[in-house]
Amino acid sequence: MRYATVTLRWRGRRLTPTDERFGHDDAITVESIRYVNPVSDDDDRYVELLEVRGDLAEIRSLLAESPTVLEFAVTGSDDRGVVYVQWRRADLVDELLSILREHEIVVDWPMRFVGIDGDRGLEITAIGTSRAIQRAAADLPEGIGVELERLGEYEPGVDPGATMTERQRELFAVAVREGYYQVPRETTHRELAEILDLAPSTVGEHLQRIEAKLATAYATSMR
Repeated sequence: MRYATVTLRWRGRRLTPTDERFGHDDAITVESIRYVNPVSDDDDRYVELLEVRGDLAEIRSLLAESPTVLEFAVTGSDDRGVVYVQWRRADLVDELLSILREHEIVVDWPMRFVGIDGDRGLEITAIGTSRAIQRAAADLPEGIGVELERLGEYEPGVDPGATMTERQRELFAVAVREGYYQVPRETTHRELAEILDLAPSTVGEHLQRIEAKLATAYATSMR
């Protein structure tokens, strides 16, 4: 059994209604999709569970104003929360999930949003046979860019995402060299961003993902 972690990118289409509602608000960030699926095979509703960061009151307001959102609930504190939402089908996510079902691909949740050089994409880890993964990639809708991050044998109980991408390894090496992990810290997101010619917000997102992967790998080694 194999796994493939890929980043999908697209323009001009919404992934889901929540993607459209939150995508133009700089104060709100959708960090990951913990789950998304049709309510039932013969229904036109989808259910979605999101991990968000930002003004939770504004998130509630945007969802309440959306004509495509049927039901929602927001829970959390400070500027982090989880959103449960039901909405009518959106074309792109419907197509992507149909491809996964057709080729009997299992998703290793969550799907994580990533920002690289100002562009936004969705990182997905798919589990299945090599042939199924290849066929699913070949069937992606026109206009969907796909970037392979990692590929290998799937081992139950081990997070395949624990392996950093080349970009993340470069950023991590610079962060260590510049003293980001010293106590007290000797550099900042902004200073690292200037060295790497990236936006400070992009550096922050990458460092969060690097730290999560390192923590997962460490926890796995202790079992």
